[in-house]
Amino acid sequence: MRILVIGHYPPHKGGVANHTDNLVKELRKRHEVYVLTYGPITPREFERELVYQVRVPPVFGLRGVLFVILAFLKILKLHKKLKFDLIHAHYVGTTSYAGVLAKKKLNIPLITTAHGSDLDFMSKLPLGRYFVRESLSKSDMIIAVSHYLKKRALDLGARKINVIPNGIRKLKPKKAVKRYITFIGALTYYKDPETFIRLAEHFPKEKFLIVGDGPLMGELKNKAPPNVKFLGYRTDIENVLAESKMLVVPSLREGFGLVIVEANLLGVPVVGRAVGGIKELIRDGKNGYFFKDFDELLEKVRLLLDNKKALKMGRTGRRISEKYAWEKITEKVEEVYREVLGEGHDNSNKHARCR
Repeated sequence: MRILVIGHYPPHKGGVANHTDNLVKELRKRHEVYVLTYGPITPREFERELVYQVRVPPVFGLRGVLFVILAFLKILKLHKKLKFDLIHAHYVGTTSYAGVLAKKKLNIPLITTAHGSDLDFMSKLPLGRYFVRESLSKSDMIIAVSHYLKKRALDLGARKINVIPNGIRKLKPKKAVKRYITFIGALTYYKDPETFIRLAEHFPKEKFLIVGDGPLMGELKNKAPPNVKFLGYRTDIENVLAESKMLVVPSLREGFGLVIVEANLLGVPVVGRAVGGIKELIRDGKNGYFFKDFDELLEKVRLLLDNKKALKMGRTGRRISEKYAWEKITEKVEEVYREVLGEGHDNSNKHARCR
């Protein structure tokens, strides 16, 4: 198949870029895959001829609306040359709406993946809500990375939907001593790092680690007790987790929570708030614990500081994480492609392009 992927992609950072990067790597083993992303960027040398961009200003609101128009026009131009079999948009909103316009004009299938903040945040903005609802109803198939997001998507107008979780890349950490209670995530309100700071105050003899960057950084550093260390944004999350006794995920909302699976893969148990996709990743008492309020968080952290219990949960987590290998996830995505292409679309060139 010849596939166009639209969305954030390296050198962009973040969850969607990480997802599309790994998905594209796997898809390219069997298919011809091109990418359209937000510019200005400098594509990686090995895929310079496969990655396209539309240049938009870094102004919230204006950036997204301009992307819709410019990406739509770019897709029309690219399709004349490349003749895509399908478009796969990542992030429901402006990104996917560019795909909706292209689908209508070119009559080629559109698959859209919902990642989390698109349905929890974008859908609450006046214009964003329109883009979200149109994308969900006009896409040939929606992929949600969790059952929580599937329900949100159906409530917002999705017609056909599959649940396919995020995949996990292979991690090869350095050997290290486990010494930290760790938080990994953007330093924003909805990730609730303030609860992690409060937690550190109750365990002054333990070492706490905050990995990530964001608008709350300055405020958190002013509030943090001496046993909290800030690392900023890191790309070697596997090395951070190798030094972690446990991972704490206090997010107020979470579409999936990939870092939970990454922690489990490395044998690190997780204490997570019982919300959204977190509830689908933690098997309470098996690979970690849920908490609903701060007192329960304190209780669960104390339990995990019992080293024997943490080791047992870590072994269970490793077994659970195996089902999230990117090879397996990509096979499920390909099944969706085949299903969509088999439903009345013009597939005359499809088989000629399969590798």
